[in-house]
Amino acid sequence: MTPWPDEDSAVHTARRAGADDMADFSSDRPDVCSAEGLGGVLGNERLTALAGGILLVLIVVEVVTTARLRTFMSAHVFVGMLLAGPLAVKLGSTGYRFARYYGGSPLYVRKGPPALPLRLLAPGVVLTTVALFATGVAILLAGPPSSTLVLAHKVSFIAWVALMTLHVLGHLLELPRLALPDWRRQGPPAARLAGSGARLALLGTALAAGAALAAISVPLAGAWL
Repeated sequence: MTPWPDEDSAVHTARRAGADDMADFSSDRPDVCSAEGLGGVLGNERLTALAGGILLVLIVVEVVTTARLRTFMSAHVFVGMLLAGPLAVKLGSTGYRFARYYGGSPLYVRKGPPALPLRLLAPGVVLTTVALFATGVAILLAGPPSSTLVLAHKVSFIAWVALMTLHVLGHLLELPRLALPDWRRQGPPAARLAGSGARLALLGTALAAGAALAAISVPLAGAWL
């Protein structure tokens, strides 16, 4: 009779308990990871959270610049166009999850959709975001006075702020848990989710593209000064 008859099962149970968040998303399962190597279902969540965290910081800066547009017009335009990169990533990752879930992907179906209030809020958030960005670009291209476009931009901004505030509050508590792990290098390699480098590289590329677009757009703001 061995002194520790349940040692193997106890170790196995402990390991399973410590890896609940990763259990269904192991990188050694080819049906879990996406073809792009971004980490499958959990990787999609992390990519969305990473883009959302960057957007949150940039949005705060953008909103602050609206208080004194005459003074901060160039900064307002630069940050607004810089948002385009991470915004495209976030819309892409959430759109991908939407398509996979409603397309019947077993892993995404098992993960389930977001909470009902957030699902009901999502179309409004997307529409006002697109309207806000589109009217802002149109204003830059048209130049002053563009009173109709300015009014449309202001209306879409008010609606967007209201919906985005609810959206941020609905995801705020889970944001650190999902966004921070990819920045950390602690822990054994087996415990890390595959694709962290690809996710960070994608966001870096998106920010670089946004910065290039912003640099091209800033001179257009001069007409409004």
